[in-house]
Parts: sequence; structure tokens; C-alpha cells
Amino acid sequence: MKTKCALVTIVTAALFLFTAGCGKKQLDTGTPVTLLNVSYDPTRELYREYNARFSQSWLAQTGQTVTIEMSHGGSGKQARSVIDGLEADVVTLATASDINAIAANSGLLPVTWQSQRPHNSAPYYSTMVFIVREGNPKHIRDWGDLVREDVSVITPNPKTSGAARWSYLAAWAWAMHNTPDSSLATDLSPSQYSHVRAWMADLYANVPVLDSGARGASNTFTQNQLGDVLINWENEAFLMNEEMADQGFEIVVPSISILAEPPVALLPVNAKKHGTETVANAYLDSLYTWTTQKMVGQFHYRPRNQEAFALYTDKFPELNLVTVDDFGGWGKAQAEHFNDGGVFDDIMRTVRESRR
Repeated sequence: MKTKCALVTIVTAALFLFTAGCGKKQLDTGTPVTLLNVSYDPTRELYREYNARFSQSWLAQTGQTVTIEMSHGGSGKQARSVIDGLEADVVTLATASDINAIAANSGLLPVTWQSQRPHNSAPYYSTMVFIVREGNPKHIRDWGDLVREDVSVITPNPKTSGAARWSYLAAWAWAMHNTPDSSLATDLSPSQYSHVRAWMADLYANVPVLDSGARGASNTFTQNQLGDVLINWENEAFLMNEEMADQGFEIVVPSISILAEPPVALLPVNAKKHGTETVANAYLDSLYTWTTQKMVGQFHYRPRNQEAFALYTDKFPELNLVTVDDFGGWGKAQAEHFNDGGVFDDIMRTVRESRR
């Protein structure tokens, strides 16, 4: 189950994939368009910069003005908003399961959406780390420390947050690796499964509040000063250190984490309706270009492009990672752990009963 995260070289796409057959003649360059990107919580800074660069380049290339609007929130909550009628042209969410839910429940994009762009439509990746207070006063080093009685843990709600689902699976993987007499984390006996589930209940018993998204959890930890440790995206941890250096937060890399791949997708039904299909495709394809991949690293996401990643090797530590495939893929993991009546609901029922 333990996997070294490999760097994969991609063929850099042309900036907007313009050809003679799909260039300016297909664009009404005198008509401005508005593009809506529905994204998850911690991408605000990344897309603020990317959107400005893309809009300028698109205007220079085509003569057309594009305004890019953003919607941010917990990834699962964002997916539900799209299903319920928020007319996104593109989605850039935290997990494939959220975009799968949109495909299954709205018909706004094909179920084969992940095959339409490289790396299963995930142009960058990240992982989950711990953020502790200056000096790490509780001496938190690994997942096992998070169930101690003297430790308070901040993490979002897996029902609404993609970061929380990645973190939950990483914690589950650590518990499986550390189950007595367990050599294969994916082959647990009933007693071993009970051990893992009980450990997860102890972990969530130490969580005083479940925010709806990753940024909300960061605010709970930093602004409200609640908790001894925050489990969150690696890129969010770097951003906290960058923007709140005076508070002295420290990053702790656990012994096992997870390959977190936030994917992107075009919603062709909405894009055709809005007349944005060409620009929306270009917007997503441009995420894979060298210039954007370099920028991705500046905002603390791990670039897919190997040469771009090489610029940041001093920043990003080598990691021992599990993947969602170790849990049977997102279809199985979502159904088993996070859907209504799943393992997470059962864990939280145990937690609530223990607090009575």
C-alpha cells in the first residue's frame, strides 16, 4: 500500500491549442464572455493570479475579453451547488468523487471526463500534512499522536470537504499499517478492521469542530486559536507560513500521507449554453503549460511537469504516499466511507455517544 510519489513528465500543451480550424474565425471577438469556475476552498490565491494571466493572454491571442468569476467552498458542498443549479462552466474541485457526483446527478458532463486531460485531469497535486504551533509544544510527530487525550485536532468535515476526505483516508491508511499482526493494509480481518475503526473514532473524538471546508478549518486554527494541530493541504500549510510568519507555525510531515489529486473538468452543457466552450477548454488546457506549471509551484502546489517541479525540490519533501486506488478508487471509497450511512457516519455516531 505504500507508494513513492512519482514525477510524471507531460507533453506541454500549446498555450490555447489554437489551430487554423478553431481560431479567431470561431470567436465573436467583439463579444465579451464571462466564465464561472467553481472551485474548492484553498485555491483562491492560485486562481486569482492564474485568472488575471489567462485573461490577458486570451485577449492578446484572440481579441476577446473574458471575465473569470470564482466560487469557493468545501469541495463536496460546491459539487452539490452545481448539481442544484449553479451554472459553472468549469469545475476545479478537490476530489474526483465530487466531479463524479456532478456527472452522475446532473448530466452536465460525461462520466468519462477524467480521460479528457492528462493525469486523470489533475494538472497539479498535493498531499496532507500537519500544522502545529510554534515550537510544537505537544510534540506531535505522526498520526499516532493525534489520539492522545491532551491533543486537540482541527480537520474539516468529510461530508463537505475534499481535504477532509483525503485526510481521513491518510489517517485510515496509517491505522491499517499499524494494526497488530497486519502485514497488508488492504487485507484486514474483522478484528483488525474493528481496531482501525476504533482508532478512527478516537481521532475524531479529539476534533472539537468540523468546519465545512479546508480554509474554514485553517481560520479556526489560526484566527480562533482552537486546536493543537491542523490537518490540511500541504499548499495551505505553506501559505499559512508565508502569510502568518509572525505566528511561527510549523509543518510536520507524517510517516504516511496520501497522493491528493484535485481534478478539473469542463461542463460542456453549461459552456455551450453560455457560449464559452472554446475559452473554457483553453482555460483548463493552459493549466498544463510550462508557464502555468511554474506558477503552480510558486503557489505551493506540486507541478506535474517534471522540469517545473525541479525548480521546487528544496521546498517539497519526498513522501511516502498511499493513493485512493489503495481504497478501491473513489467510487468504492466514497460509497463505503463518506456516503450517508457509511463508515464515517458510524464513527461519528460512536463519538457522539461517547460524549453523552
